[in-house]
Amino acid sequence: MKENKITLDEGYMFGLGAFETILIKNGQAMFLGEHIERLNNALKTLKIDKTIKKTDILSYIKQNKIKHKALKIMISEENIIFSPRDIKYKEDDYQKGMSLVISIVLRNETSPFTYLKSLNYGDNILEKRKAQEMGYDEPVFLNTKGEITEGATSNIFFVKQNLIYTPHLKCGLLNGIVREYIIKTYDVVEAIIYPDMVKEFGEIFITNSLLGIMPVIKFENIILDIGKITCRIRKEYENKIM
Repeated sequence: MKENKITLDEGYMFGLGAFETILIKNGQAMFLGEHIERLNNALKTLKIDKTIKKTDILSYIKQNKIKHKALKIMISEENIIFSPRDIKYKEDDYQKGMSLVISIVLRNETSPFTYLKSLNYGDNILEKRKAQEMGYDEPVFLNTKGEITEGATSNIFFVKQNLIYTPHLKCGLLNGIVREYIIKTYDVVEAIIYPDMVKEFGEIFITNSLLGIMPVIKFENIILDIGKITCRIRKEYENKIM
C-alpha cells in the first residue's frame, strides 16, 4: 500500500480518525494482531467504514524494506496514511530512567475519545511538551475524580511488596498494547490510585509499544530506584520481542 495524498475530511477537520504506532524490529511487526484489532475497533466506534488487514501492513513493510522503525498508521474517512519514523529511545534512557509530573489537564473518563487512539491527540502533545519544558519526560493525567489514569504517551504501573498495580481501565485511559501484555503475563491488580498513594510504592515503570518497559526514577518530588521487578519484566519483555 502506498502513502496517499491527504484529502481534507472530518479526520483532519475534527479529529475523527484513529491511528496506531507499531514497532518494527528485524523486519517484524510486533503485536501486529493486537494493533490491528484495536485500530479496527476504533474505526467502528468512530463509524468509519474502513478495515485494515494484516496483509496491508506486511506488504507495506516488505515493499519499503523496513527493518528497525516505528510505523504509524493514520486512518480517517478519506485517508489511509503510512508513516515510518526512527525510534528515539536508546539504552541510556533505560539506564537512567524517566521522570513524571502530574498535568493540570484532566482526563475525561466519560468521553469515548479517552479510550481510543484517535487523531484528537492535542492534549497529549501539548502536555508532553510542557512537561519537557519543566525538565520532566512525561506528564501524568488525573481524571475528574483525581485518580491517576495514564501518561501522555504511556500507561503506568506501580510495584509494592512484589505486587504490580496499574490504574483501572474505567478510570479513563487507553488500554495500551504493552499494558495488555503485562496484565496477561503477570499478576496485576487494576486499582484506583490517587497521587498521595504514590509514596507507598517502591517502583514505577511506564509502557508503550515503542519504549516497551521504561523505569521511572522520579514522580513529581518522589525519588525512586530502578527496582528488580521492573528490570526483570523489561528483560523478559525484550527477550520476547527479539
